[in-house]
Amino acid sequence: MDMLWAHLIKVQPDPDPWVVLVSALAALAVVAFRTPWQVSRGLITIAHEGGHAVMALLTRRKLEGIRLHSDTSGVTLTRGRPNGPGMVLTALAGYLAPSLLGLAAAWLTEQGRITLLIWSVLLFLVCMLLLIRNLYGALILLVTGGAVFALSMYAPAQIQQVVALVATWFLLFGGVRPIVELQRKRRRRQARDSDADQLARLTFLPGGFYVFFFLLVAAVSVVFGAYLMNPLTP
Repeated sequence: MDMLWAHLIKVQPDPDPWVVLVSALAALAVVAFRTPWQVSRGLITIAHEGGHAVMALLTRRKLEGIRLHSDTSGVTLTRGRPNGPGMVLTALAGYLAPSLLGLAAAWLTEQGRITLLIWSVLLFLVCMLLLIRNLYGALILLVTGGAVFALSMYAPAQIQQVVALVATWFLLFGGVRPIVELQRKRRRRQARDSDADQLARLTFLPGGFYVFFFLLVAAVSVVFGAYLMNPLTP
């Protein structure tokens, strides 16, 4: 166990500034352009539904399962009081989860804890797999988890570092775009059951307030995450 823990918390040297900047640009391109975003958006959905699931457990709601769909949508099924703090916090957690996970990843990356970051992601995916309730969701988690496991076992440390940087930036940038897309759908009245609108029904605040709150947290996460990784410092 001591050897395993030492392996998990070992510190990698800081990446060159250009590696951090190129990683950020690569992740931004994936999020900004339609085709790569459509391919990769499911990873943000995993983080989103994972956020709902973790908060449901923390607020002692009964978690019945998670479904991930091929159109990159998802749903987390819980049981308990239909209102109250637990339901509000569970609904609130989804859109915040990718950005907050990206911020946590930025902190681990800044500390050089790349191995710990990769194995934390792997543990997160395994826990989600135990809760998945549809075949497509299980498949996408197995593929993603298999890729992360292969990265941890066979990729050189430098490659692990680059992938961790791109993934961190992807979570930070990818936490913003779904919120913008949500507001566009709300304007067209195509998202009546969105998290923001559910929160509006659960509280006295309008759905637009929650969209603004989601966006504020995502923007602050991007700024603070960039500060932590400090790409412009030699």
